[in-house]
Amino acid sequence: MAALAFHLFKTLSANVPESCLLIALGVCTGAVLHYSKAASTDQYVLDANTFFLFLLPPIIFDAGYHMPNRAFFNNLGTILLLAVVNTLFNTIAIGLGLWAMTLVGAINRSISLLHCLLFSALISAVDPVAVLAIFEEIHVNEMLYIIVFGESLLNDGVTVVLYHMLESYSEIGEMNILPIDIATGFFSFFIIALGGTLIGIIYGLIGGFITKYTESIKVIEPLFVFVLGYLAYLTAEMVHMSSILALTFGGITMRHYVELNMSKTSVTTCRYFMKLLANISETVIFMFLGLSTIIETHDWQLDFVFFTLLFCIVFRVIGIVSIAFIVNRTRLIQLSKFDQFIMSYGGLRGGIAFCLALLLNEEFIPEKRMFVSTTIVVVFFTVFLQGITIKPVVNALKVEKASIDDNPTMNERFHRRAIATINFDSMVKAIATINFDSMLKAIATINFDSMLKAIATINFDSMVKAIATINFDSMLKAIATINFDSMLKAIATINFEGICCWGDHR
Repeated sequence: MAALAFHLFKTLSANVPESCLLIALGVCTGAVLHYSKAASTDQYVLDANTFFLFLLPPIIFDAGYHMPNRAFFNNLGTILLLAVVNTLFNTIAIGLGLWAMTLVGAINRSISLLHCLLFSALISAVDPVAVLAIFEEIHVNEMLYIIVFGESLLNDGVTVVLYHMLESYSEIGEMNILPIDIATGFFSFFIIALGGTLIGIIYGLIGGFITKYTESIKVIEPLFVFVLGYLAYLTAEMVHMSSILALTFGGITMRHYVELNMSKTSVTTCRYFMKLLANISETVIFMFLGLSTIIETHDWQLDFVFFTLLFCIVFRVIGIVSIAFIVNRTRLIQLSKFDQFIMSYGGLRGGIAFCLALLLNEEFIPEKRMFVSTTIVVVFFTVFLQGITIKPVVNALKVEKASIDDNPTMNERFHRRAIATINFDSMVKAIATINFDSMLKAIATINFDSMLKAIATINFDSMVKAIATINFDSMLKAIATINFDSMLKAIATINFEGICCWGDHR
């Protein structure tokens, strides 16, 4: 009802993202429940396990299944650099920055380096739910959308792997970590990410194989899509691989093969039901983010909150600009300064960072309450401030918007780039120097009547008959009898130097 009323007020819906309304509604509801004592905190705070097992999968699967494959794989190199390299850079830079602030006394609290890195790992996660909610409303061009959204999807897999690795180090104890533990964590990072991707691809291929034989039972075709997608997620969770990457690539693979096998009715059912589940999950997540804000266990360390926000903004900008500088050397379509600004500005945090903070074990991480409170502030700052202002910023910078035909072929891209390199100013100046008056006067002096009369006197029939009498067979036979070898030998015997000297003496 709130979402319906929100969209009826055109002025409000045009300027404020729906996600902001849902969070605000959640905060108001939480305040009523808390201060009226109608419910305890445990009853309305978002449970992390519920989030990861039931609320997140529909959104990730919908995103993977409806991913524009061509645009995604065309920009895969840039997306992977942002999702892996930029996430690692932000995790290390934010963690070291916060730890350095505690050492110099700028943060009035002692926090170990490992705990700072653990917090920076969860706060570096650009949230796909928040990005999807905001970027779908501002309608940026497909390239920019797919890069930011692709990064948010893949970097969540990277973030969760880093989070669990650093969490296990915290349980071991900072002083008990051995070089073998660091090496194991480094290799497990790639194994978990690649393993999750492989599981998703396998389930996608299984879905394609099964739907080849469902012609007689079309009514249950959509069921296979949803069941296999969720099985990919659960299988990856059970074997401790990246479930987010499994579900993402499972959706990408499945759509490529499954939709060719299913009936049109089943395809339509899958698409609409998937969107319905994703929208329901998205609404519940933002509502519970607001509800979970009203709790009594907050630990507000304002200096820690300030430096976290500062480092999140600064290091994201540095990471985006550095990677854009590298990829622009090889990209066909360059990332402009405006694109880089929107990519930096669109680094929204959301439910994943918050739930990872909730999953922290206070026995090993005594700063858990402070981390949860700080995460809430970062989520609210990015969703409200950046989410509300990103549309006016896009309009002010005149960033290219999505068009009806925003899926050019490779040939079209080459032509666009070729046209972009043409110096039209020079062409216009060169054309301006041409003396068209002289050209027109010269053309005016030509006697076209005389030319036409001369052409009219030509007897084309006689010419055609004369050409027809030529015996081309005899000509070819005559050419064939020429001894070119003898001619070349004769030419080779000529003393060209003597001829030249004779000409000089004469």
